[in-house]
Amino acid sequence: MNYLKQKILIISFLTLSANLLIAHCQIPCGIYNDGLRIIQIEENFKTIEKAMNKIIFLSSESNPFNSQQIIRWTVAKENHAKDTQNILSDYFLAQRIKKENPNYTKQLIFLHKLYVNSMKCKQNVESDYVSDGLKLLDNFSELYFDQHGLQHLKEMRKLD
Repeated sequence: MNYLKQKILIISFLTLSANLLIAHCQIPCGIYNDGLRIIQIEENFKTIEKAMNKIIFLSSESNPFNSQQIIRWTVAKENHAKDTQNILSDYFLAQRIKKENPNYTKQLIFLHKLYVNSMKCKQNVESDYVSDGLKLLDNFSELYFDQHGLQHLKEMRKLD
């Protein structure tokens, strides 16, 4: 093969494979912070619970102001539930949970339960869904993190 054909072949290969070489994850490697994602989900559940309580309180008296506030709290509740679902699917499921992990199936089950729970938080104003979600999140964390990771998560919670 002459030099020009080799050069064209190499350039073609590099051009076609560039996306494969770069796109191995959704965000650049090395900036994962699993503990922060758990803290974000906890904050989402706390915000959802506050929104649920506000919606219930504001529903006791019908007036234009309360109606408008109920809409705002409902939107906030749904946004935080959707944010939780995004973290669960786009971060943990797509990037962090690995088949090679011995707890793979259990982790998937807890992530699915959390995902469904977040959906229920959108549909309801029952705070049981928040407490159930936080328990599921704790169970997932116990499976996901090693002892060092759990200790780091505990320290991060103290900063909150």
